[in-house]
Order: sequence, then structure tokens, then C-alpha cells
Amino acid sequence: MATYKEIQGTAVQNYAGDLPGAADGQVWYNSTDSDFKYQYVSAAGVWATGNNMNTARSALGGAGTQTAAIAVAGQYPNKANVEKYDGTSWTEVADVNTARNDLGGSGTQTAAVVFGGEPIVALTESWNNTSWTEVNALNTARYGLGGNSIGISTAALAAGGFAPAATTATELWNGTNWTAVNAMNSARARLATFGITTAAIATGGTGVVALTELYNGTNWTAVNTLNTARQQLGATGITTAGLAFGGETSGPQLAITEQWNGTNWTEVNDLNTARQEVGAAGTTAAALAFGGDSGSLTGATEAWNSPATVIKTLTD
Repeated sequence: MATYKEIQGTAVQNYAGDLPGAADGQVWYNSTDSDFKYQYVSAAGVWATGNNMNTARSALGGAGTQTAAIAVAGQYPNKANVEKYDGTSWTEVADVNTARNDLGGSGTQTAAVVFGGEPIVALTESWNNTSWTEVNALNTARYGLGGNSIGISTAALAAGGFAPAATTATELWNGTNWTAVNAMNSARARLATFGITTAAIATGGTGVVALTELYNGTNWTAVNTLNTARQQLGATGITTAGLAFGGETSGPQLAITEQWNGTNWTEVNDLNTARQEVGAAGTTAAALAFGGDSGSLTGATEAWNSPATVIKTLTD
């Protein structure tokens, strides 16, 4: 029988911590933890815990990338706080003009737009990396709406929400005005949306639904549903590659993460902190989850990477 050294080309090393440059499948002895570790690459992706936000909150808006995100407003009570994330730490920047929660957001860390929110408002504010300016309002005042598109503040989508009843209303933002377009097939609020204004996905929502609809720039079409029906979830991505995470089912907060491949949803590795009303930014391969309600308000931040390097103890 071949020895470990014959297979790996090296003996088991003794190292105080995680071994730099370890090969896939390599074992080493971590003298700090007094156990054996090994490393592998997970094609499915994993969530890694990062530094918390300065202000714990839920029902917040988010935009940007995994290493350059912005978190806007939230609750309890309604907050105007805004923070930027640099991939390591969160920093407070200028507040929005109107404190609110359950709002939509789109754009980048340096050029974003946020809209709607609770109390039921149609307010839209634009961010220029220095300050927030109130601009033209939504046609339908609402909160709990889905409202994020990929990396642009001049082309946003707002779908659903409470107005005050759950609505199917859909609007597109062109950088100046909101225009009402064809509505979703199913009225719902506290849903998640992702994509761009001509190719977007809306999924989950009130009534604890698994419904997923695809928007092609003109019409909404029902497509394959989530595996776990839920509301108040976070999501990011494009119509052929999305990620949905967290939420709740009229009970405990969820850590469930599902990946969308353009046709089906597949359950993948869970969040480390189960939560609802979570902020979202980034892409399917490099997502960011922040804040939310985990039974109490949290500022917890997690980064999703796919594929990802995973380190485990030998007994795991």
C-alpha cells in the first residue's frame, strides 16, 4: 500500500495555523489547534464570515460588488445610515435624506439609486459617491419591493411590493424617470429580484411562495420555482446565473442558499448565519450577504465564492 508521502510527494507537515500553498487534498498538522487539517476546492461555493457592519439592521438596501458594496437605510427603528464595504471593513458615509426600510436599490458603490420603502413612499434618491439627492419618484409608492439590477444606477427595475396591498406593478428607471411597464403575473411583496432591466428574475415573496418569474424587457413569464418557498430573502446575479439566500417561512429564519442556472434552482451550501431581510450585492460567483434579522438585528457579513478553497479538520 502506498504511503501518504508517496501519494502526495511530501510528509505530513507541522504548521501553526492554515498551511499556505497547501495542495488540494493535502493534510497537515495544525499545532495551534492540535488537530489535522486538509484542504479541497468546492465547486459549489461556500460562505465565509467577514467583519460586521457598524450598525446592525434589517430590511436594508444594497448595491455594488463583493469587495465594493454599499448598504443603505434599514430598521429598527427606520434608519438613514449608509455604509461602504471595501472587501474587509465597513465605513460610515453620508446618510440618505429620508430614513426608511424595505427599499429597493441598484448601482455601484460610487453611483447608486434607492427607491420606495416603509413607510409607504415613492421616494427615489441618487448617490454620487459624496451625497444623496432626491430625484423623480416612483409612480407607485410601495415598500417590500424587489429592486436591484447589475451594477448601474441609470437602469433599475422595481417590481411588486406593498402599495399597501401586494402589487404586481413593475417600473423601469432610465436615470431620470420611472415608467410603468407590464406587470408581474403574481402580486407579491418581500420578494427578491436580480438581473438587468431587459433580463431579470423575481423570486419568492409574501404568502411564502416559491414562484419565480422571468422578465424579458417586455413581459413576465413563470419559470421553475425555488426548492424552498420563502419571503424576505436576498438575491443577486443575472438571468442565467443567480443566487438566492436566507429568508423565512413564517417561522425561523433560514440559512438556505439556492443557485439558479437559467433553468432550475439547486440547493447549495448554507449561510453561516440564518437570517431574513438580508442585504445583497455582488455576482453569483462572488456574492455578499449583510445585515438582516437572525432573531435579533445583525450586522453579520458573509462572502460567497464559487469555486472556493475549503479547509476542514480531518474528523469532519
